[in-house]
Amino acid sequence: MVSLASWLMFFAGAGLLLPLFSAAPASVGSSRGLLLVENKGEHTLGIVDPEAGKMLTKITLSGITGHEVAASPDGRFAYAPIYGNSGVGAPGSNGKAIDVIDLRSRRIAHKIDLRPVRPHCPVYGPDGMLYVTAELDHAVYVIDPHTLKIVASISTEQPESHMLAITRDGKRGYTANVGAGTVTALDLENRKPIAVIHVSRVVQRISVTPDGRWVFTADQTEPRLAVIDTVTNQVKSWIHLPGVAFGTTVSPDGRWLLATLPKLNQVAVIELPSMQVTRTIDVPKAPQEILFRPGGQVAYVSCDSSAKIAVLNVDDWRVDKLIAVGRGDDGLAWASM
Repeated sequence: MVSLASWLMFFAGAGLLLPLFSAAPASVGSSRGLLLVENKGEHTLGIVDPEAGKMLTKITLSGITGHEVAASPDGRFAYAPIYGNSGVGAPGSNGKAIDVIDLRSRRIAHKIDLRPVRPHCPVYGPDGMLYVTAELDHAVYVIDPHTLKIVASISTEQPESHMLAITRDGKRGYTANVGAGTVTALDLENRKPIAVIHVSRVVQRISVTPDGRWVFTADQTEPRLAVIDTVTNQVKSWIHLPGVAFGTTVSPDGRWLLATLPKLNQVAVIELPSMQVTRTIDVPKAPQEILFRPGGQVAYVSCDSSAKIAVLNVDDWRVDKLIAVGRGDDGLAWASM
């Protein structure tokens, strides 16, 4: 019988493993890399040089995109779901694929074929699997990035499971179920839902602290963030804000929680663990998503009505510069080098 190792050596020699298997990973926490941005208004993926503060190129995707993008840990590939032409919960086309972009050749290298489920938020898990929300299937799909095949489907037991956050240890996942106004807690090890947490009539986006203790999602009916205790899987408290929030993210050191306030054109800075707003920062129109650069000293804010990314200096909470990108810029990811 031919061993697996022999088959792998044969395929590698034939050059057949290159499209599917990534190169050796970059060092953990590397601050060198490329900034990726989903330009939903023109269905492109932008590749940004963060040092020069300019977009290097835009890659036209294979269909009408969603809002999110993920990068493989080694920075070799990007994953862009093809969502469709509607907003969450609204009538429209139903996307059924994920484009896999080779960031070296800067082209679409593969496509992951799904059912018409409106795939939306991809997250690379610590286990090396790619997780993506599948809204119309009320599920999160688990995809093997080597074979580009679905290996599991985890029910969220809720409609409109739009966004996903995964704990650093990879044991738990949390989905923001927009129109249901709930959050589903997922056991990723056993691939099953463990709790549905009621938050509000409508919620948006979701984030989790580095220690996995708290989850945050934005109430779309009132200017506040829900603080979910991951031990009890219940809403523990609320963080009151100057305006209705949208995207949230936590700094790598767990000290700061940032929230975009689209109607105010601001970012709220919340100090943890006091969970109090300490300041707001003016940014271009309609801020959407926030991404901390590895190391945590810089945060990037996509501002979709201005086609710009604001670069925040965390030391003094000032906008250092603006980067011109594509129309409707939204989802962000960091591709390490």
